[in-house]
Amino acid sequence: MLRTFIAVGVLLGAALAPFAACAAAPLELKSVTVDLPDSDRTFPPGPGSDAVNNNCLACHSAGMVLNQPALSKAAWSAEVNKMITAYKAPVAPEDVGTIVEYLTSLPSAK
Repeated sequence: MLRTFIAVGVLLGAALAPFAACAAAPLELKSVTVDLPDSDRTFPPGPGSDAVNNNCLACHSAGMVLNQPALSKAAWSAEVNKMITAYKAPVAPEDVGTIVEYLTSLPSAK
């Protein structure tokens, strides 16, 4: 009976040895830096440009937004609301309508 326990112990030890080796490896974290594009560009002046500059430039460059395809008022409204609800963008609620109107009035937005 003792031989059986010893045999089972040896087999169990051999079976678990690879897992013990993996668990012994320390977790190593590495720092990463990311360089984001920097731009002083703002949205073109016009009714609502202050609201867009104050709310949207926190996350987006003006160039990125201005290079979007032409969107309807409903599409811009959906995009702005997605930024607020899905991405938790810090957009002032009283500025949402002004932002949508501004983005819709851009020359590329028809």
